[in-house]
Amino acid sequence: MIYFLSLKERYFLYKKEIDNAIEGVLKRGWFILGKELEKFERDLAKQLQVSYAVGVNSGTDAIFLALKALEVGTGDEVITVANTATATISAIRMTGADVVFADIEEESFNINPELIEKKITKKTKVILPVHLYGYPANIDAIKKIARKHTLKVVEDAAQAQGAKYKNRYVGTQGNIGCFSFYPTKNLGAFGDAGAVITKNKRLAEIIRQLRNYGEISKYVNSREGVNSRLDEIQAAILNWGLPKLRLWNKRRTALANIYLKELKNLPIILPPVSDKERTGVWHLFVIRCNKRDRLKKYLRDRGIETAVHYPKPIFEQAAYKFMNYCGEDLPVTSKVMSEILSLPLYPELSHQEILEVCRVIKSFYK
Repeated sequence: MIYFLSLKERYFLYKKEIDNAIEGVLKRGWFILGKELEKFERDLAKQLQVSYAVGVNSGTDAIFLALKALEVGTGDEVITVANTATATISAIRMTGADVVFADIEEESFNINPELIEKKITKKTKVILPVHLYGYPANIDAIKKIARKHTLKVVEDAAQAQGAKYKNRYVGTQGNIGCFSFYPTKNLGAFGDAGAVITKNKRLAEIIRQLRNYGEISKYVNSREGVNSRLDEIQAAILNWGLPKLRLWNKRRTALANIYLKELKNLPIILPPVSDKERTGVWHLFVIRCNKRDRLKKYLRDRGIETAVHYPKPIFEQAAYKFMNYCGEDLPVTSKVMSEILSLPLYPELSHQEILEVCRVIKSFYK
């Protein structure tokens, strides 16, 4: 069986190091807002070459708190994409703001900057690009539009830890960047975790307050906040993993290159690759084919797990029918999402396993 993802493989591979990281927290007996979190925030900011990183409970909360810090609320609008995880939309809705969808670039799966301006109204406050599957969105074009209309840019970099746009890390080029350390991510914790990064001291201070009930000191609340703290055990695991991120991303690239080489002559559309402007990190390897469901079943019947990220646009989910969008409103999004299939890709996979996936896909098309 070739699993789409097997998280236990990493634990068994690094068991002693991980156990030691967790045990250190247990021995200290300090579990919330302690030294592990301070170290992680400091090291993450240094790695991303920004001034401030604030650990929070999840990637969803990272977006929510970023928007709250920018005073996004009821009656405001946030422009983003419909081919993202529900978490992106949930975070926007948590502020009371309305979601406005723009269509995507067919080649990159990311928001199409040429279509953003048509979506801007007097209520628009933020453009929220998602660097989907680890491939950077065209952040320069997005920022140019934001400056023209006096808007803020919040980057959803949950799937793009370590990716770069024009040699600068994604998540660092808007007003605020949001990261998720959900276990499946390139840098994953062993539970929920996230972070907000910014170069703005004031925004960082507001987010620190918001994540801890709005406190400026113990039991002194300056604003309404929530409980969204990144706990010490997860911070310890992230401190262990952060120095390995570059190695893991390099491994993902090596495995992705096998796919790219082996599948290049088949009637499928391969994902975009890095170029002079954009350096992706292969969070997912997503192909497009017009026989997606048949191929998925064919692989499953032969012991290969795949996934679809994501099965339908957000506006087609029952929870979001009120948005009153349809496929004709976002034709590229609708087309792409009916064709995408995510193949197994994580650092602990072997070259032989990737080659076997390719062999079975080739046999399907024969």
